[in-house]
Amino acid sequence: MKWPDRYGRVILHEIDSTNAEAARRIGDLSGPTWIMARMQTAARGRRGRPWANPAGNFAATLVLRHPGAPGQAALRSFTAALALHEAFVTATGRPGSFALKWPNDVLLNGGKVAGILLEGLHHGTGAHAQAGLAIGIGVNLAAAPDPGQVEPGALRPVSLLSETGTAIDPEEFLNILAPAYARLESQFASYGFAPLRAAWLERAARLGEPVTARMGSETVTGTFETIDETGQLVLRGSHGVRRITAAEIFF
Repeated sequence: MKWPDRYGRVILHEIDSTNAEAARRIGDLSGPTWIMARMQTAARGRRGRPWANPAGNFAATLVLRHPGAPGQAALRSFTAALALHEAFVTATGRPGSFALKWPNDVLLNGGKVAGILLEGLHHGTGAHAQAGLAIGIGVNLAAAPDPGQVEPGALRPVSLLSETGTAIDPEEFLNILAPAYARLESQFASYGFAPLRAAWLERAARLGEPVTARMGSETVTGTFETIDETGQLVLRGSHGVRRITAAEIFF
């Protein structure tokens, strides 16, 4: 596939974390840039948890220099999830095998195959200060972590290779993912979140079914009705309708 216009690309053999590298490079980048590493020594997931990154898996960060207001920046998790879904379907030809789990995971045959981590970036001070966004993406292309390494109650980790037999090099996967993301980012810029929201809901896991949201010490269970126009999860239960900005979701 053709690499998208105006998107940079940096391929590294080994780095601590592609999101950390994004923070170091933000001031030198002139436009959106993908940073991919074949090995990470200090990869991390949400809430600072370690992220296993065996050889052959995919680890990359897309750096956006001007992601908009914080609410707009946060919606990039849905853009990235849709781009991942498209890349997986292109690589495997199996659209029915993949689903999207709010807020930032991709599922394969009911197990977690990919995760997304958004982090704000800052460069400069005072009148010259600039904001950026790191969209970190980890994909179990070749191998999945041991189930004992994940949080109790979390979905089983799976790999693309073990579940579909598809073997794909990380850089080859990037060459599929980057054009998909660029097209969706352009759509977001032109038409807003509504079309992406509709597309995400069409691929959503457990829509219309009971789910449990864990927010620190609070746990809420209800029917997953939708995501609203700001990307919040909408649950309906004995508590009425609850809109949730951030939580761990359990099935």
